[in-house]
This record gives sequence, structure tokens and C-alpha cells, in this order.
Amino acid sequence: GVALARGLVGSGKFTQDDLILTRRHVAKIEELKKEGFNISTDNVKASQQAAIIVLCVQPKQLADVIAEIRNQLIEGKHTLVSTITGVPTSEIQKLVGKDVAIVRAMPNTAIAIGKSMTCICSSNASQETLGQIEGLFKPLGETLIIEERLMKAATVLAASGIAFFMRYMRAATQGGIQLGFDAEEAQLIAGQTALGAASLLLQNDSHPEVEIDKVTTPEGCTIAGLNEMEHQGLSSALIKGILCSYEKINNIRN
Repeated sequence: GVALARGLVGSGKFTQDDLILTRRHVAKIEELKKEGFNISTDNVKASQQAAIIVLCVQPKQLADVIAEIRNQLIEGKHTLVSTITGVPTSEIQKLVGKDVAIVRAMPNTAIAIGKSMTCICSSNASQETLGQIEGLFKPLGETLIIEERLMKAATVLAASGIAFFMRYMRAATQGGIQLGFDAEEAQLIAGQTALGAASLLLQNDSHPEVEIDKVTTPEGCTIAGLNEMEHQGLSSALIKGILCSYEKINNIRN
């Protein structure tokens, strides 16, 4: 929620006055008040003043939040946007008990700097409303409208994926330190290289192996390193990790 708020303001399309941020323990978001945001513990008042309500809570907190604001929700006026892991729109709709548009959105923490990958779905929102919500997230990175059955997979690949790539970055940095670089230098090299690799794929719309072939030369150091990583199970470990996260998310909520 905090990342989304900062990202919306950072995009230049919204100001702090356009947003109301609520939390039970408002002291935990006190720093946002210093940044000019409106913060409150009053969900009822906030929902009365808002047209779009973004739910950024834990699954176990959802029922209480909906019960608190249900009477304030008006069909045709309010849109609920849920970023809650593993909770389908049908369950939210049942809790609401009204024909209020409900959209699920799964961004990642890079939304704070406008570099998120946000997947969006809905079972009852109109195309106009869905487009409006996509427009909300579009300035904050890439968006993709998907079927709801894929939302758990999107959570693992995009939201959890941030942590997976961070772990690679940490390992690359540690390798650079062992090769003689200071930690700051190694992290800069690893980070910029990762950014370049991702940009090549996205801007060229190419396959990873095409870009790999451009770097590897016969009997060279790159292919030697790649082959050793594969012998040690790099690709297999990554795939198994993604599948393990997917199994876990299915156990969190059905």
C-alpha cells in the first residue's frame, strides 16, 4: 500500500491530496504524513470520500475491513481493488453483498519507483472500469490483464519474483567481492548488468537464448561459467523454487 501510494504520486498523475491512507496503527505510517499524505484510522470516512478503494491487508483481515465499510459502498460509485494474496473476487463479492465492481491487482514492490509488473483481473467489472484501474497502474510499470485462474501464478512470478532476483543479485555481488571488487562496486556492476539484460529482452522482444548466444564465444569464459552453473542446477533450482512458492500459495488460500 505504501509503495503504491508513493508510486502514484511519483508518476505525476496524482498528488498526496488525491489519496487517503488508513491503518489501524497510524503511528506505523507516520512518516507518510511528513511526506504530505492524508493518513487516518477511519476506514468509514475514507470510503465515503473515495471512488476507488484499494485493499492492501492480510487475508485474515479482509472480512473485518469489509464489514466495517460495507454500508458505505454504493453500486455504480465504488470500485474495490484487492491486492490480497489468494482471495478470489467471488469471496470478496460474497463479503460485500452488493454488486460493486471488484478488481484484483497484483503489483510488486517496484511499484514505488514506477517499475512494477502488475497483473489485473476481474469477474464483474465493466471494460470501462477495468480500463480505469489498468490506467491507475500503467504509469507505475507494465500491466497485464489476465484470467483470474492465473492470479496465484502471477503472484509468484511477479511479486515473489522480486525476491528471487534480489537473491541472484546478492549472489552476483558476493562473487564480485571474491573477485576483488568492493561491495558497493560489485553491487553496482551486478545491478546495472541485470537492468541491461532485462532491457534487452523487453526492448528487443527477443528470447534469452538469443541474447546469450551473442555473449558466448567458443571455449570462452562465459560459456564455461554458464555450463558450471547448469551443472550445479541453476535453472532447475529456480524452477523448483517457483513451483514451491506456487504450492505454498495454494495452501495459504484455496
